Amino acid sequence: MKHDPHPLPVISVRALRKTFTLHLRGGVQLPVLDGLDLEVFAGECVALVGASGRGKSTLMKCLHGNYGCEAGEIHLRVAGHAHCLSTADPRTVQALRREAISYVSQFLRAVPRVSALDVVAERALDAQWARTPPSTDDDPLDDRRFETQVRQAREQAAALLARLRLPESLWPLPPATFSGGEQQRVNIARGFILPTPVLLLDEPTASLDVANRQVVIELIREARQRGAAIVGIFHDEEVRDAVATRQIDF
Repeated sequence: MKHDPHPLPVISVRALRKTFTLHLRGGVQLPVLDGLDLEVFAGECVALVGASGRGKSTLMKCLHGNYGCEAGEIHLRVAGHAHCLSTADPRTVQALRREAISYVSQFLRAVPRVSALDVVAERALDAQWARTPPSTDDDPLDDRRFETQVRQAREQAAALLARLRLPESLWPLPPATFSGGEQQRVNIARGFILPTPVLLLDEPTASLDVANRQVVIELIREARQRGAAIVGIFHDEEVRDAVATRQIDF
C-alpha cells in the first residue's frame, strides 16, 4: 500500500454525543457518548476497549448510520469525497452502507429461507448493481447478464465460506438453522466479501474456535494491507493484540 505523507482520516468523529431516553422509566436520560473525538486512517485497526455499557457498540452503530446523535459530526472520506454521515439523508446513508462500509455485528440478521451462500453473495450483488447500472441500450432484465453476475457473486461467497471452514453441505440451507458459531462465519463472510474503505467489527470472533479465529485475524490483516480503516471491539485479547494498531479506552 502506497503511503501518503500527509494523509486525511477516513473516519473523523468530532464532539459526538448520544443519549438514550428510557420512556418506560419516566423519561430518564442515559448519556452514553459525551463529546467523543476519534480519527481513523487508512490501514489502521483501532480497538475500542472498556467494560460493557460504556458505549462501544453505540459508537459502532453511529458509524454505521443506525443511530443518530444529539450533537457532533461523523465524516467519512471515501474515494476522495467527504460525507457527513451524521447529517446525511437516508438515501446517502444506504449508498454508503452498500459501497463504502462493511459491518460485522454480533448477530447475523438475514432474510428467512434464503440460503447461506446467497446471504453472503447478495452483499456483493447489491454493490455490483449499484456500480454498473444498465445503459440505455441494455435490457435491465437480461437473463444472461443477471446469471453471470449471480454466478460470480456466489463464487466469491463460496470461496469465503470455504476459507472459514463452513461445511459445504450447509451452504444451500438458511442460516437460521445453524449454530451460533456457524451463523457467525456467515456473518463474517458477508462483511468481508467487499473490499470497502471502512470496516466495522463488533466482536467478530465471538463463538469461533481457534482455527476460525486465526482465519479472521488473517482477513483483518489483509483488509488493513489494502488500506481499510477498521474500528473493532475485541474482547478476545489475543485477537486484539494480533490485529489492532492502537486502542481507545472507554
